[in-house]
Amino acid sequence: MSKITAAEVNKLRQATGAGMMDCKNALVEAEGDFDKAIEILRKKGQKVAEKRADRDSSEGAAIAKVNAAHTKGAIISLNCETDFVAKNESFVALANELAELALNYNDKESFLAAPFQGLTVADKLTEQTGVIGEKIEIGQFETLEGNYVDLYIHAGNKIAALVSLSAAIDKAHEVARNVCMQVASMGAIVLSSKDFDPAFVASETEARIAAIVKENEELRRLGKTEKHVPKYISALQLTPEVLKQAEEEAKEELKAEGKPEKIWDRILPGKVQRFIDDNTTLDLEKALLDQYYIKDESKKVADYVKGYNVEITGFKRVSLV
Repeated sequence: MSKITAAEVNKLRQATGAGMMDCKNALVEAEGDFDKAIEILRKKGQKVAEKRADRDSSEGAAIAKVNAAHTKGAIISLNCETDFVAKNESFVALANELAELALNYNDKESFLAAPFQGLTVADKLTEQTGVIGEKIEIGQFETLEGNYVDLYIHAGNKIAALVSLSAAIDKAHEVARNVCMQVASMGAIVLSSKDFDPAFVASETEARIAAIVKENEELRRLGKTEKHVPKYISALQLTPEVLKQAEEEAKEELKAEGKPEKIWDRILPGKVQRFIDDNTTLDLEKALLDQYYIKDESKKVADYVKGYNVEITGFKRVSLV
């Protein structure tokens, strides 16, 4: 058998990402046959993958990409087992390559079957599991299309976001990126409160009220001020009848306080708005357009984009935290 040269070992290492010794041993076993050595390393990866199938792969890198026309974006999370691997330059480079490829596909299944470096994506992940020694997999896969799409990746590659706008305005990059940062930071799950599932709102209302009631029991025991218990948590629940009742109750309060009726019109809007704010906590937390804008909390996200005569048409968020 011919002697295995350093150049041959390096060539195999470049092709697979495996360690120098693993590559040398594979070439020795394959008697210098390059393709056979690759197959040996892949089989090793399959064995490692089988052993680590039940492992938790909650670490990794969340990477977003957009196409040159800014009309489509994709986010993938390349998951691994430890933060040490997640921060490795070659691991992050692989995540970036895969995210770039993801732009060509619309679902995770077809993406995993896509050709990549002479393998399918799924087989490449198996190979890398053998190389790295940890479970490597695609955790989340999201795509977004629109008239203008942009991205934001939070420091450390733990959160990535995409936002689509209704038009490619002059400041589209600035506006979309700012909204992406909002999505990444504040964790909205729907665009508007109108998009909530009524069953979800009902369930969340019950849970939140129960939590506050329980907390108030402890506050009462400690002699501290109890928290307000809302009747509602979303604008979805604030029907015209509910708002009319809130206004009537506000008028009764003003009357009881002895406020002249001629000044009620100046006070009522503020009281009704406070009622709305107190009873839309779910919207403020989870509906993007209803959230206060993180760079100017005097306005909501809807007001921010309205100032540029553009609308947010969609968003995606992938988080590993």
